[in-house]
Amino acid sequence: MFKKLSYFLFLICFLIFWSSCRKDFEFTPSTGNLQFSKDTIYLDTIFTNIGSSTYNLKVYNRSDNDIIIPSLKLGLGEASNYRLNVDGLAGKQFENIEILANDSLFIFVETTIDINNLPNIDGNFLYTDKIEFDTNANLQTVELVTLVQDAIFIYPNRDSNKVIETLTLNVGGELIETELQGRELLSNELNFTNDKPYVIYGFAAVPQGETLTIDAGARIHFHSESGLIVTEGASLQVNGAFSNDQNLLENEVIFEGDRLEPNFSETPGQWGAIWLFDGSLNNTINYATIKNSTVGILCDGNPNEVNNKLTITNSQIYNSSSFGILGRNTSIAGENLVINNAGQSSFAGTIGGKYNFTHCTIANYWNNGFRQLPSVLLNNFILDEDNNATLADLTEANFNNCIIYGNDNPEILLDEIEDDAVVFNFKFTNSLIRFEDNNNNFVGPNYDLNDVTHYENNIFNENPDFKDPDLNMLNIGDESAAINKGLASFATQVPFDILNVSRTTNPDLGAYQHITFPEED
Repeated sequence: MFKKLSYFLFLICFLIFWSSCRKDFEFTPSTGNLQFSKDTIYLDTIFTNIGSSTYNLKVYNRSDNDIIIPSLKLGLGEASNYRLNVDGLAGKQFENIEILANDSLFIFVETTIDINNLPNIDGNFLYTDKIEFDTNANLQTVELVTLVQDAIFIYPNRDSNKVIETLTLNVGGELIETELQGRELLSNELNFTNDKPYVIYGFAAVPQGETLTIDAGARIHFHSESGLIVTEGASLQVNGAFSNDQNLLENEVIFEGDRLEPNFSETPGQWGAIWLFDGSLNNTINYATIKNSTVGILCDGNPNEVNNKLTITNSQIYNSSSFGILGRNTSIAGENLVINNAGQSSFAGTIGGKYNFTHCTIANYWNNGFRQLPSVLLNNFILDEDNNATLADLTEANFNNCIIYGNDNPEILLDEIEDDAVVFNFKFTNSLIRFEDNNNNFVGPNYDLNDVTHYENNIFNENPDFKDPDLNMLNIGDESAAINKGLASFATQVPFDILNVSRTTNPDLGAYQHITFPEED
């Protein structure tokens, strides 16, 4: 027993002695046999002076030897507009980078580029560089490519202490200082053209008595927590147009965030809202796409104007983290309007108002979490902090030849506080609606689906056959229950669908006439 114990102690001591005397890993220089996760890094499109996302490159040492890379650097050196981070070290040039045998390291790449300082850029604003590993006979490279887009930037001003300007707005004749960063548009900024994209930081406000006109094909991008305000007495005119080129909406006006990378293309909540203040007048939007906002359009006040506060036609609103359109005691008319994917309601007409929608597709297939509200919400009140209600007339809310659907049930909510002094008028006519009240949770006259004063010739809970609502493709196919179910008088009012297809004969419900979907391979 003693001999065994002595032998065991001797073995432990030998191992400790051997490990304490072991030399450090011996690294041999790289011989040009590195392998990479990609041979070119495309940093996608960015705007001038706006930083890119961070991209990664993995570098592999497939050999059985520990190696050292004598030199790792950007080809343009310190003058490069790219920035590297190599195993936690930031810089543009590195020496003696170690990689263990059969191991790897990460390199992270990002860039910010001023388009006015690009001696190495061609007419397409394509900026390139490379990461160089080692030199001479052992040189290996990975290309870096970025497309830089010029833009017109609208920034709030800063004072001498670098405090960002906040908006002072005329509300009911009184100047009110807000906490919103931004500024009023200047007289030479009241026509957005399609020459260059616009990038807005903070809230850009249309001054009182002025009109912001946005031309067909214009692209408006908003930085985080930014938006557009149309103030009292001002107007917004969005003049998008249909393009006959393969039925694409290339001349539409697009409102979206300022991150152009594909990972941000469908991300909700990247910017604030288009906010139509109480007192703004004759706002019109035609052929526009509004996407990835918090609230696509926030429309306040003026419920009894002769002309609707907002007329929106041939337009799409997608991926709003809160509401697609939020109306508050206002007046809105919509035709060939498509709304989908909102964290709350796609359309909410609140605190009463006046709303008329014809041949619209109002859907909600939100899949970024739980939502509490349906695709369409109507109510006639607002609650204060003490839970006291202020009521207002819902003068009218008409949905004609529409599709109202989604991935929840039901997809309409008629939230009325009854009062003899307040009206609550609504009607759904010739529309396809998702409404299944299997547990009798919705009772009262507002949910009597046989009452023709509120519901007439509607279809409930049948398949709209959308192409792919998760991807905001709300075209309807050959199996749709909406085919040929439109009332002709409403189709005459809106004779072409959002893709300029005639619907005067056998009109379908919603914003699209049906098509045959191509077979998938």
